Amino acid sequence: MRQITNEVVFLDANVVMYAVGSEHPYRLPCQQVMTAIANDALKAAIDTEIVQEILHRYGALRRHTEAVAVAEDLLALVHLVYPVTLRDIRRALELFAEYSAHGAQARDTIHAAIMQNNGIRLIVSADRHFDRIEGIEA
Repeated sequence: MRQITNEVVFLDANVVMYAVGSEHPYRLPCQQVMTAIANDALKAAIDTEIVQEILHRYGALRRHTEAVAVAEDLLALVHLVYPVTLRDIRRALELFAEYSAHGAQARDTIHAAIMQNNGIRLIVSADRHFDRIEGIEA
Protein backbone atom coordinates (compact mmCIF):
# COMPACT_ATOMS: atom_id res chain seq x y z
CA MET A 1 0.00 0.00 0.00
CA ARG A 2 1.35 3.43 -0.85
CA GLN A 3 1.94 6.19 1.69
CA ILE A 4 -1.29 8.21 1.93
CA THR A 5 0.44 11.24 3.41
CA ASN A 6 3.87 11.97 4.80
CA GLU A 7 2.28 14.07 7.52
CA VAL A 8 1.37 12.71 10.89
CA VAL A 9 -2.40 12.61 11.30
CA PHE A 10 -4.23 12.70 14.58
CA LEU A 11 -6.51 9.68 15.06
CA ASP A 12 -9.79 10.37 16.82
CA ALA A 13 -11.21 7.76 19.19
CA ASN A 14 -14.38 7.36 17.17
CA VAL A 15 -12.42 5.94 14.22
CA VAL A 16 -11.05 3.21 16.47
CA MET A 17 -14.43 2.44 17.99
CA TYR A 18 -16.26 2.37 14.65
CA ALA A 19 -13.56 0.09 13.23
CA VAL A 20 -14.02 -2.52 15.96
CA GLY A 21 -17.72 -1.93 16.55
CA SER A 22 -20.87 -3.47 15.19
CA GLU A 23 -22.17 -2.92 11.68
CA HIS A 24 -22.37 0.78 10.82
CA PRO A 25 -21.85 2.85 7.65
CA TYR A 26 -18.55 4.14 9.12
CA ARG A 27 -17.23 0.71 10.06
CA LEU A 28 -15.54 -0.21 6.75
CA PRO A 29 -13.96 3.23 6.13
CA CYS A 30 -12.63 3.24 9.70
CA GLN A 31 -11.27 -0.28 9.28
CA GLN A 32 -9.50 0.93 6.12
CA VAL A 33 -7.89 3.76 8.09
CA MET A 34 -6.71 1.33 10.77
CA THR A 35 -5.33 -0.99 8.08
CA ALA A 36 -3.44 1.92 6.51
CA ILE A 37 -1.88 2.66 9.91
CA ALA A 38 -0.98 -1.00 10.41
CA ASN A 39 0.64 -1.10 6.96
CA ASP A 40 2.62 2.09 7.61
CA ALA A 41 0.77 3.87 4.79
CA LEU A 42 -0.53 6.38 7.32
CA LYS A 43 1.45 7.71 10.29
CA ALA A 44 -0.92 8.40 13.15
CA ALA A 45 -0.69 10.01 16.55
CA ILE A 46 -3.04 10.04 19.50
CA ASP A 47 -3.03 11.64 22.92
CA THR A 48 -3.67 10.05 26.27
CA GLU A 49 -7.24 11.37 26.20
CA ILE A 50 -8.02 9.06 23.27
CA VAL A 51 -7.33 6.08 25.52
CA GLN A 52 -9.48 7.65 28.24
CA GLU A 53 -12.36 8.08 25.76
CA ILE A 54 -12.19 4.42 24.76
CA LEU A 55 -12.11 3.27 28.39
CA HIS A 56 -14.95 5.64 29.30
CA ARG A 57 -17.22 4.58 26.43
CA TYR A 58 -16.75 0.84 26.83
CA GLY A 59 -16.82 1.18 30.60
CA ALA A 60 -20.19 2.94 30.40
CA LEU A 61 -21.43 -0.05 28.42
CA ARG A 62 -19.99 -2.38 31.10
CA ARG A 63 -17.64 -3.90 28.52
CA HIS A 64 -14.54 -3.51 30.66
CA THR A 65 -12.49 -6.37 29.22
CA GLU A 66 -13.14 -5.12 25.69
CA ALA A 67 -12.19 -1.58 26.76
CA VAL A 68 -8.76 -2.73 27.85
CA ALA A 69 -8.29 -4.91 24.75
CA VAL A 70 -9.20 -2.10 22.34
CA ALA A 71 -6.93 0.37 24.17
CA GLU A 72 -4.03 -2.10 24.24
CA ASP A 73 -4.45 -2.89 20.54
CA LEU A 74 -4.48 0.82 19.73
CA LEU A 75 -1.30 1.42 21.73
CA ALA A 76 0.38 -1.47 19.93
CA LEU A 77 -0.54 0.11 16.60
CA VAL A 78 0.03 3.82 17.23
CA HIS A 79 3.42 4.59 18.71
CA LEU A 80 3.17 8.38 18.86
CA VAL A 81 1.16 9.16 22.00
CA TYR A 82 1.16 12.70 23.34
CA PRO A 83 0.57 13.47 27.01
CA VAL A 84 -1.81 16.25 27.99
CA THR A 85 0.30 19.08 29.35
CA LEU A 86 -0.55 22.30 31.14
CA ARG A 87 0.27 24.16 27.92
CA ASP A 88 -2.28 21.96 26.10
CA ILE A 89 -4.96 22.61 28.71
CA ARG A 90 -4.42 26.36 28.52
CA ARG A 91 -4.76 26.23 24.72
CA ALA A 92 -7.82 23.98 25.03
CA LEU A 93 -9.47 26.59 27.26
CA GLU A 94 -8.90 29.20 24.57
CA LEU A 95 -10.29 26.91 21.87
CA PHE A 96 -13.29 25.95 23.99
CA ALA A 97 -14.10 29.61 24.65
CA GLU A 98 -13.90 30.31 20.92
CA TYR A 99 -15.51 27.22 19.41
CA SER A 100 -17.87 25.59 21.94
CA ALA A 101 -20.79 27.69 20.71
CA HIS A 102 -20.10 26.18 17.27
CA GLY A 103 -20.33 22.59 18.46
CA ALA A 104 -16.81 21.84 19.68
CA GLN A 105 -16.83 19.45 22.62
CA ALA A 106 -14.50 19.94 25.60
CA ARG A 107 -12.45 16.80 24.94
CA ASP A 108 -12.19 17.67 21.27
CA THR A 109 -10.69 21.06 22.10
CA ILE A 110 -8.07 19.19 24.13
CA HIS A 111 -7.24 17.09 21.06
CA ALA A 112 -7.12 20.22 18.88
CA ALA A 113 -4.84 21.97 21.36
CA ILE A 114 -2.45 19.02 21.41
CA MET A 115 -2.50 18.94 17.63
CA GLN A 116 -1.75 22.66 17.37
CA ASN A 117 0.95 22.54 20.03
CA ASN A 118 2.68 19.66 18.24
CA GLY A 119 2.38 20.89 14.65
CA ILE A 120 -0.30 18.42 13.52
CA ARG A 121 -2.94 19.86 11.23
CA LEU A 122 -4.72 16.75 9.91
CA ILE A 123 -7.23 14.70 11.87
CA VAL A 124 -9.01 11.51 10.90
CA SER A 125 -12.40 11.64 12.60
CA ALA A 126 -16.04 10.81 12.00
CA ASP A 127 -16.88 14.15 13.65
CA ARG A 128 -17.22 17.15 11.36
CA HIS A 129 -16.95 19.90 13.97
CA PHE A 130 -13.15 19.72 13.89
CA ASP A 131 -13.42 21.49 10.52
CA ARG A 132 -14.58 24.59 12.37
CA ILE A 133 -11.38 24.94 14.37
CA GLU A 134 -8.84 27.10 12.60
CA GLY A 135 -5.70 25.24 11.66
CA ILE A 136 -7.31 21.78 11.84
CA GLU A 137 -8.20 19.86 8.68
CA ALA A 138 -10.36 16.75 8.69
